[in-house]
Amino acid sequence: MNATAIVINVIAVAALLMAFIKDRKKAIKSLKIAGKSFIRMLPMVFIIIIIIGLLLGFVPPDQISKFVGEQSGMTGVLIVGAAGAVLHIPALLSFPLAASLLEEGASVSAVAAFITTLTMIGTITLPLEIKELGKKMAILRNGISFVIAIIIALIMGVIL
Repeated sequence: MNATAIVINVIAVAALLMAFIKDRKKAIKSLKIAGKSFIRMLPMVFIIIIIIGLLLGFVPPDQISKFVGEQSGMTGVLIVGAAGAVLHIPALLSFPLAASLLEEGASVSAVAAFITTLTMIGTITLPLEIKELGKKMAILRNGISFVIAIIIALIMGVIL
């Protein structure tokens, strides 16, 4: 476990202890809510683990590097950005997939494009956005969000 994970876990345990000291009933209630949320999320976690396993099992690292690595340039960033815009998985579960892609040779820009488009673009929720915001505004918001997500990804690639 790295230092960041240790610090985060220590802070979480300390906050939980403080919650128990302040109000034992509320702390137990919050733990029950967290447990139920975890159980609801578990099927999606298993699906993501299976997807990662299949991706890494059937797609050789050199192919991942070829399509979304440093040498793929803007094309790779756009491919992964489009995939992130279309997929509908919780952002929290996308981080292990993104880490696996990085380990297998994907560029930082491509992974950043995946995560930012995943969280900023609402392809699945587009019909609801059209209903509430109007067609022009919903498409404009998603289009601008895609462009901004790609810009963020490119900046992340330069910084990191």
